[in-house]
Amino acid sequence: MSAHETPPRRRRKRWRDRIAHMSFVLMRPMTLGVRGVALDEQGRVLLVKHSYTPGWHFPGGGVEAGETCEHALIREMVEEACVEIEPPLQLHGLFHNIHVSSRDHVAVYVARRFRVTGEHKPDREILAARFFPLDALPDDTTRATRVRLAEILTGQALSPTW
Repeated sequence: MSAHETPPRRRRKRWRDRIAHMSFVLMRPMTLGVRGVALDEQGRVLLVKHSYTPGWHFPGGGVEAGETCEHALIREMVEEACVEIEPPLQLHGLFHNIHVSSRDHVAVYVARRFRVTGEHKPDREILAARFFPLDALPDDTTRATRVRLAEILTGQALSPTW
């Protein structure tokens, strides 16, 4: 074997690694998340600030195996903002979140009936959870959050992507 040849064992390992990677890419399951647009009677919207991504967002998270989207949102709203939402929830839309992966989707629900059960204490995931007047959103409110609010409140056409 010359100095430039790869030993057979290393070649097999590289091929196994490539096959494993391609299998993961091709067979990776679709991911599904939920976000809640909680609008109160004072014309305010609930937003959260995460520790791991910039800007203000609607509360929400991933849908676990065996969980409905509505149950996931009910759980996430309590965990992230100390807000108990009351059915019925209105499905606003299902959006392809191309910023996460080509297989990620987000279901957005509007909640107009809910109860605030306390103040969310900052933790490792959620730094803050607050209601903001719709005409005074923080400057770093994400583009997707602003677009969803425009769709919900002004009837702007739904965009299929997040």
